[in-house]
Amino acid sequence: MVRAWFMNNETTDQRLEHHLNPPVFLNLDELFNNTGVEYFKISTETFETDGVLNKIRHERGYSYEDEIICSKECLQDYDEKLKIFFTEHLHTDEEIRFIVEGSGYFDVRNGKDDIWIRIEVVAGDLIIIPSGIYHRFTLDVKNYIRAKRFFVGEPVWTPHNRPSDEMSCRKEYLKKLETGFKCN
Repeated sequence: MVRAWFMNNETTDQRLEHHLNPPVFLNLDELFNNTGVEYFKISTETFETDGVLNKIRHERGYSYEDEIICSKECLQDYDEKLKIFFTEHLHTDEEIRFIVEGSGYFDVRNGKDDIWIRIEVVAGDLIIIPSGIYHRFTLDVKNYIRAKRFFVGEPVWTPHNRPSDEMSCRKEYLKKLETGFKCN
């Protein structure tokens, strides 16, 4: 099961679990209500044949898929890429990741208080980060993750670093934060 907790505004060491002491954990409903982040547990053993992942892809209109491996051996310009991934940004489309192997952290901003929430992801976790939310990603101390990425239509890779408050996707996200998120 995914773990999520409020954390400090730590920016110097992205691989350590900096959190409030003691950590304040959120359950999945609290995570969704505070951020709009959706979570699904998928079997890494049977996802290619059991239909669960395909059902989510079909219902949400994900038509493009690829895979990324983040490790020193597999990712070109590894150190630079991790710095880019860890820079606070948003996207105009939702960010969907299914973790096949390894582990890492997605940090998202709590919309109400602008506090970081760290979401630990491990094999079998599928996370959907809504468009317009400020977020970042880093690996944990294992320095390895293999994830499938999904998109509606052609992938849009453009991160918009903070501040990007005037973007329409950010305004739409803030409006959903006020009125309440609805599960897709």
